Amino acid sequence: MEQPDLLSANNNQPKKAVMPLALRMTPHALDDFMGQEEILGPGKLLRRAIESDRLGSAIFFGPPGTGKSALARIIAQRTNAHFEETNAVTTGVAEIRKLLEHAKQRLRISSRKTILLLDEIHHFNRTQQDALLPDVEKGVITLIGITTENPSFYINAALLSRSLLFEFKALPDSGLATIAKNALKDKESGLGNYQIRLQDDALDHLVKEANGDARRLLNALEIGALSTAPGKDGTIFFDKTVAAESMQKKLLLYDKSGDEHYDHVSAFIKSMRGSDPDAALYWMAKMLAAGEDPRFLARRIIICAAEDVGNADPQALILASSALAAIEFIGMPEARIPLAQAVTYIATAPKSNAAYLAVSRAQEEARTKKPRPVPLHLKDANLDASSRGHGKGYLYPHDFPGHFVAQEYFPEAVVFYEPTSEGYEARIKERLENWRKQRKHSPADEAVKK
Repeated sequence: MEQPDLLSANNNQPKKAVMPLALRMTPHALDDFMGQEEILGPGKLLRRAIESDRLGSAIFFGPPGTGKSALARIIAQRTNAHFEETNAVTTGVAEIRKLLEHAKQRLRISSRKTILLLDEIHHFNRTQQDALLPDVEKGVITLIGITTENPSFYINAALLSRSLLFEFKALPDSGLATIAKNALKDKESGLGNYQIRLQDDALDHLVKEANGDARRLLNALEIGALSTAPGKDGTIFFDKTVAAESMQKKLLLYDKSGDEHYDHVSAFIKSMRGSDPDAALYWMAKMLAAGEDPRFLARRIIICAAEDVGNADPQALILASSALAAIEFIGMPEARIPLAQAVTYIATAPKSNAAYLAVSRAQEEARTKKPRPVPLHLKDANLDASSRGHGKGYLYPHDFPGHFVAQEYFPEAVVFYEPTSEGYEARIKERLENWRKQRKHSPADEAVKK
């Protein structure tokens, strides 16, 4: 006889009357599900797997409020398998092992499989994830992991290889508007028993500020409607002022330690590299608004100045370094000004990655090719000039016209630095080509070799 499921998702559920609107309005059927047509539209793999009750282990990832948990609950209602739901924040290895043991007993006694919904799976460390792996491998459980983070960063490779990945996207404005209107009409689960007059500009504000998050939209709609006193006729006027108060500050999807962090930084750097100061300023402003450390941004600006502008405009690196120094002196919010100056300068500067490519080539040469010894005439002559001949034959460039003389600095020389014709680097290119020609067929160079 099957053991009772102590951690069943059906136990200890809150009464519907006290559930938040966002939970009450959770869709119960695939046809009611809003958005995610790319993965859940007619004929798509995920929809076919759910409809045929053949879903294998999967990871649902994407921003909050896009339907990941809602879809998991639809799966729970449709499947013939036993369904367990837990959260990685509150569940340890001991609880997971107990769930797995119950799943094994269930499979042995009644041949019934178990689907385990693990919300916020990115909070599980490697050891906790490893505890799931054998039973996922054997098919004892079908795992549905839910995360707002990039699973490539947080989920073990072995677990990923045994799971299908489905990315959820932020909901479109049209979908959010439909969700809000449905909540106002629904008398059983929504706000349909209230006389709410939602003005168009209020709805537009809620949709815009929700930023693709249905949960945030419904939470604001609920608090705004239920905290606004009705008029004499019982009508609740939900205008833009109520919407703004209910939504408060726009939620910025940016976690300084998560996937959004890397995505925003990438967009910031690529915008500077791509010579778009407006885009670069936007990404910087968004990161600052979300609480990013301005010193971190300054360090990225310095790297971009050296890597992507380089010697096409040597002033860029100086300005970027000055911005970092300015941050230490003045702090925020004023530090945004020197940051903006550095960003706009670098974005609009001529570009060259020749220095970056040169050091990469030199590192590859040093790492993989035959090591070159230091030529005798370049060795330190302070101690061994007379006894070992160190420094003998060295030509001091400042003793020659133009402060240049051709001599060997690099045995079996290879060209690493190839200046472009952009900005100041065009002048460097002209000088360097002239020097390289002289060095290639130099009598002085031959004399040093002898």
